[in-house]
Amino acid sequence: MTPAGDDSGPGHGAGLPVPVVRLDPDLPLPGYVHAGDAGADLVARIEVLLEPDGGRAMVPTGIALAIPEGYAGFVQPRSGLALRHGVTCLNTPGLIDCGYRDELAVLLVNTDPEVPYRVQRGDRIAQLVIQRVETARFVEVDSLDGSERGHGGFGSTGR
Repeated sequence: MTPAGDDSGPGHGAGLPVPVVRLDPDLPLPGYVHAGDAGADLVARIEVLLEPDGGRAMVPTGIALAIPEGYAGFVQPRSGLALRHGVTCLNTPGLIDCGYRDELAVLLVNTDPEVPYRVQRGDRIAQLVIQRVETARFVEVDSLDGSERGHGGFGSTGR
C-alpha cells in the first residue's frame, strides 16, 4: 500500500472517488497492492486472538466510508490468510450499503482445528471490493417464463 497522501501507487488518481474518514491516524487507508487489483486491503485496528476450531471476532478497521449511491462495498477474505492459517471471513461477502457511515469491521473466524491465530494491529485482514449495483423493481406476476434449468436447484447439475 502507498502511504497517505502519496498519489503515485496503484489505485490512486484514477477510479471512483470514495470519501474515507481515518478513525485511527496511525493506520493506512485501504490500498491496492498491484495495479489492476480488484480488492483494496483492509487492516486490523486492534489485536485479537482467534481460538482454534471456530474462534471468531469482529475486528474494526479504523476507517469509515461514504460509498457513492449506485455502488456497494463487498468485504472478501484474503486467500493467503485462509491458505496459511485457516483464517477467513464469516458472512462472506460482507455487504456495505452506500448509506452505511460507521466504522468498517470484519468478522473473522479461525477454521484451524488446533492452532490459535493472533491478529496483530495493522495486519491486512480482508479485501474491500467496490462494485456498481442495480436496484431491482420487483413485479408480481402469476407465473414465470420457463427456462432450460427450470426448478433444478442444489446439486441438480451433478457433481
